[in-house]
Amino acid sequence: MRHGLAHRKLNKTTSHRKAMFANMAASLITHEQIMTTLPKAKEMAPLMDKLITLAKKGDLAARRQAIAKVRDEDAVRKLFDVMGDRYKDRNGGYTRVMKAGFRPGDNAPVAVLELVDRDETAKGAADKARHAAELEAMDD
Repeated sequence: MRHGLAHRKLNKTTSHRKAMFANMAASLITHEQIMTTLPKAKEMAPLMDKLITLAKKGDLAARRQAIAKVRDEDAVRKLFDVMGDRYKDRNGGYTRVMKAGFRPGDNAPVAVLELVDRDETAKGAADKARHAAELEAMDD
């Protein structure tokens, strides 16, 4: 019997799974859209919804809980400063999982996990800024 077994193990140890979800959450907060396998996306969506609910609270205890889960202070800062205000009038349902076909290498089902009402310019903005800075440094 599988009473009380709520989540997928994803063929990973507990510590690996927690670290993976922390990294995925930080990436989703930073880029507001990520591409991953369908089971990982389905597991990540409720976790991200809970983090945004913490951001809507906005107090110090909620911020510390988010830092414990995400482990990236810059991402948590964006979560509380930007996303907490963006979703203050929305009652849940902050993420969207869309199927995106199959991965060429192993034919694994792939999905796009994105935030509802996301900022279109956030995806890859840090990489573009870093690349521009590198080009400018090479010119000097």
